[in-house]
Amino acid sequence: MEGVNEKVKEEVETQNDSGPPELGKWAEIQCMLKNRVITVDDFPWRLPPPHSQSQQQSEHEELLRYVGGVDVSFSKEDPSTACGSLVVLDLHQSLSLVYQDYTCLSLDVPYVPGFLAFREAPIVVHLLEKMRNNANPLYPQVLMVDGNGLLHPRGFGLASHLGVLANLPTIGIGKNLHHVDGLTQSGVRKLLDTEENRDKDVITLRGKSGFIWGAAMRTTQSSIKPLFVSIGHRVSLDTAIKIVKMTCKFRVPEPIRQVNRVLCFLVKL
Repeated sequence: MEGVNEKVKEEVETQNDSGPPELGKWAEIQCMLKNRVITVDDFPWRLPPPHSQSQQQSEHEELLRYVGGVDVSFSKEDPSTACGSLVVLDLHQSLSLVYQDYTCLSLDVPYVPGFLAFREAPIVVHLLEKMRNNANPLYPQVLMVDGNGLLHPRGFGLASHLGVLANLPTIGIGKNLHHVDGLTQSGVRKLLDTEENRDKDVITLRGKSGFIWGAAMRTTQSSIKPLFVSIGHRVSLDTAIKIVKMTCKFRVPEPIRQVNRVLCFLVKL
């Protein structure tokens, strides 16, 4: 079972123990974690083939089965109150919801653009640790994060931050596009509408620098707005796209859609 990267977590906590977080210290920690991101496939399982329920698998073969989804939302009435949720879906059982948990707490960590993970990541890490410490057999093999990974103004969004801290393969799922390296939401929509790309369900997001930041996806035929997929940690972009396609019934992948539903209910309480 994957486990929280205790060494990395200890380093982050040690550097945060000195008092209120300072932007310079956050930048230093972020740079340290960013250097540990793995952008290629680094996991023991393989993707299930189409219609895998009807196919036999080797006794020693591990297939991707449990896909997690996480998100954090804040109360509109009290922005210091945060609710985080974790769900796990079973790919082998038609994406049925097999696990869910949440926590709500008051935060005194400020929101700083580009450093959102310092506010939200500890909430999700707590939920993952709780599941791991209970040796839960449904612990996710890969985690979808409602937020970006590499597709981020600083190249290190919540999905990557969480992946390194939790030592878990992660995928960034963005509903909107950060303006990064010349990429803009309006520009990507125009690109999708060109004759060359009109029939494609995925286009690569290559910035002016030539760097590939992620992909824009039409996840269903009826989708008007694209979804923005990026590497988080330990999953290549190609594999991330395949997993997103496997888990989409609507525009948003089911792990993210289900965790959004949980949080929508919680923040109304």
